[in-house]
Amino acid sequence: MKSAVSWTQGRNMLSLINMLHPKYIRYAKQALLFGIVWMLFGFLYSILEKGILGRLDYYPSTNNRYDFRSALFYASGGGFLMGLIHGWVEVSWLSKKLQRNALWVKVLLKTTFYLLFSILFLVALSTSVNAYRFGTEPFSEEVVQSLRQFVWTFSFWSVVIYVAFGLTIAMLFSELSTYLGNDVFLNFLFGKYHVPRQETRIFMFLDMKSSTTTAERIGHARYFELLRACYADMANPILETEGEIYQYVGDEIVISWTQRAGLKQHNCLECFNRIQKSLDEHSAYYQRRFDLLPVFKAGMHIGKVTSGEIGSIKKEIIYTGDVLNTAARIQSECNTYQETILISESLVKLMKESEYYRFRKVAQLQLRGKKQAMTLYALQ
Repeated sequence: MKSAVSWTQGRNMLSLINMLHPKYIRYAKQALLFGIVWMLFGFLYSILEKGILGRLDYYPSTNNRYDFRSALFYASGGGFLMGLIHGWVEVSWLSKKLQRNALWVKVLLKTTFYLLFSILFLVALSTSVNAYRFGTEPFSEEVVQSLRQFVWTFSFWSVVIYVAFGLTIAMLFSELSTYLGNDVFLNFLFGKYHVPRQETRIFMFLDMKSSTTTAERIGHARYFELLRACYADMANPILETEGEIYQYVGDEIVISWTQRAGLKQHNCLECFNRIQKSLDEHSAYYQRRFDLLPVFKAGMHIGKVTSGEIGSIKKEIIYTGDVLNTAARIQSECNTYQETILISESLVKLMKESEYYRFRKVAQLQLRGKKQAMTLYALQ
């Protein structure tokens, strides 16, 4: 009976995880990284504190009680909790507010913001620890007096300095993750692609229609602003469909999925539709700011690639394989057939038609550099 209940609970937990929005799953992964970093800082602080205090069972500066086990638990556990809160606020809110600022400005403002939050967190944590050690209520006279003594000593402010250092490191990690891409950063960190590996991936090459004409008409500075606005509006659709941004190449963006993620609920097609919808929803802004509505065309293909780290002066994780060249060439045929999206037959065969997605054969043609003719499909 007990095992049946455990199985039911486990199944319910898996169902809950599967129901979570992909965007929030990604947020949770990023917040978890913050939690782990802060937990390590808390653990290290406890070890250093134990080394300094030795066999003492009290803090010399305040005469407050001390025991290593509770200090280790509260520092590590509190650090993990603080890191999760820090990470969630960072990835879901604050980073978006400051995304147009320079790196040093972002690090300075964020460190100040989180430092104030951390001081409040340390006060709350210290209150909780002392209440546990004294075996009394959090707002008892004993606990309040102990907290007052702690706050007005160098010990407290040394912890604040330590936290500020940790915040700066966490902020640098966060910004580095943003510049590289979260999945790429984690892959670098854990050496996933240190040894080249083969995998099957889906690629979508997305290119703005009439980009050269548009750049000449509105000027290159405003065209850059246009691209930046478009890529910002594409962010949520890509996150929501579990896509990964592989490259920005001028006015072209390359999005990639693992085979499982891309085929699940037609994510790779859904991404394109959501991007179109997002751009349409902001059409008033584009018309007012640039006097146009940006339209993108896409080519999609699936195939095997070799992926791995490359470079010595500047490292990147790259994919090599015929699938990339083919996807790019499929995208270039959109103008020929007046379609906004063309999909290779090999990818269509792996996707089931539904009431939302039906495929229409467009042409069978010989792509440049290909020995065999390839059949291309468009969305019905």
